[in-house]
Amino acid sequence: MIHLFFESGLFIVGYMTLIFGLAILIKNNSIVDIFWGIGFILIMLFSSNFKISDYFATNLFNALILLWGFRLSIHIFIRNHSKDEDFRYKNWRNTWKYFYLRSFLQIFMLQGFIMWLISIPIIKFNYRAINELSYFYYIGISIFFIGFLFETISDYQLLNFKKNKKNKGKIITIGLWRYSRHPNYFGEALLWWGLAIAGIENTGDIYLLISPLLITFLLRYVSGVPMLEEKYKNNPEFIEYSKKTSVFIPLIQKK
Repeated sequence: MIHLFFESGLFIVGYMTLIFGLAILIKNNSIVDIFWGIGFILIMLFSSNFKISDYFATNLFNALILLWGFRLSIHIFIRNHSKDEDFRYKNWRNTWKYFYLRSFLQIFMLQGFIMWLISIPIIKFNYRAINELSYFYYIGISIFFIGFLFETISDYQLLNFKKNKKNKGKIITIGLWRYSRHPNYFGEALLWWGLAIAGIENTGDIYLLISPLLITFLLRYVSGVPMLEEKYKNNPEFIEYSKKTSVFIPLIQKK
């Protein structure tokens, strides 16, 4: 498996370099977000040698990666279509010295490295071609679907909310957003916990938890929640909303 892991790493370097080149052409680094989900699909195809497995468990696992990856990439494309570069990337464009070099290393190669680590369960599944449906597999797949629903429903609710011109400048506080300030990020983290757990066959597979631990940490404490919270920290409506709404894990609102 080690050789496949490193080969996948080289594949990701090539993939992210191509995306970097496209970003230079259109002068928009935020397109990297669109290609995030697709990247995992390509890793799945690469690690499976572009072949359908003989085993149902492996094929179902790969189908879930396809479902999640395409859904996320399409959603981000629709969300960002005809819009300027995302505020995070625009800020870096305006403040970074040696912008192109830092963009290549700190955006594209860094995200590629993170993608590589998070994809550990995908590579493991396709390397071993798992057939037996263990308790861990059933539990993991169930957790994946819960997380996928959280991410999909909350993204849909936010998209519809923003489509209404009356909501311009307002904070969404309905639907799943009533129970978490970031239910889409929670769903994203949860589905990766499901995928990692589904791949556990014995105690030696505990390393698979690197994947969900990393994505949860990044979403909660680095690139997800903190950046958006910083953006709205001076918004009176958001301040009031944050006082009674859980930041990440969905909970009943405080009164």
